[in-house]
Amino acid sequence: MEQLLNKIKGAIYGQAVGDALGLGTEGMTDEDMAWKYPSGITHYGDIFQDRHRKRWKIGDWTDDTDMMLCIANAVIEDKGVNLTTIARNFKEWALGEPMGIGENTFKVLMMGDYVDNPLGVSEKVWKKSHCQSAANGGLMRTSIVGLFPKAVEQCAADICRLTHYDPRCVGSCVIVSELIHALVYDKQCPSYHQMLELGRKYDDRIGEYIDLSRNGDIRALELQDDDTVGYTLKTLAAGLWAYWHAKSFEEGLLEVVHAGGDADTNAAVACAILGAKYGFNAIPSEYTNGLIYKEQLDSVISGIYDIICK
Repeated sequence: MEQLLNKIKGAIYGQAVGDALGLGTEGMTDEDMAWKYPSGITHYGDIFQDRHRKRWKIGDWTDDTDMMLCIANAVIEDKGVNLTTIARNFKEWALGEPMGIGENTFKVLMMGDYVDNPLGVSEKVWKKSHCQSAANGGLMRTSIVGLFPKAVEQCAADICRLTHYDPRCVGSCVIVSELIHALVYDKQCPSYHQMLELGRKYDDRIGEYIDLSRNGDIRALELQDDDTVGYTLKTLAAGLWAYWHAKSFEEGLLEVVHAGGDADTNAAVACAILGAKYGFNAIPSEYTNGLIYKEQLDSVISGIYDIICK
């Protein structure tokens, strides 16, 4: 049970750490980072306080972890998965101060009948995009689903569809959630070929990005590419790249953060996976202790652990 708790804490703290440090290079190119971080970025205190980043306190996370906590707190409240409660938490969060909220998520959550019919609203917004909207807003929060003791695939798919209906988004969430689940519960992790098969269940385009993640050079992912920044399959590739190639939590964290692009989300997903793989004890304490709202994480960890153990 001690090892299980270590992995649960690793996934949840890993997400928050990646999100918080990734904010430092979110939206940046190599040229931006060379100017703002001539010695690189390794600590929250290094984060360049420009107009975008100074909206957050040092050691805070963004919407990625906010929405993960919305899911976690709903599950703790209901002692299980109730999509209506999760949708309600999303809506209440969006009506507050949802800094960093994505365009697709905003459109869905601002619909008047969202809480009463979240899946219908989400599908409607997706169809209005001519079925082209496949942002990473569903994937960024899915780490918590991997901690569920059963029905992970169905839960990942349903919770993703609460805001992101595209099958590429759904498949991304399922793959990451199943991987985290296997790592946390010490099960056989899905192989490369099993991931491809799982991806094909949802969308044939997923396989290309699973292949991309196998390249040892993170630059091959082109995470700064303007046309695909924020694309769910790019973030999936970043997360899987860290899983395949990072030899430690910190190595994966810094590689993904220094890759720029949608770095807070890419690092949130990658570091949730790495936290599940290596455990909380492998995360340097400067990152966990530096999170200014970590009591929220501890509360969720305690609540989720209690549900699992019962």
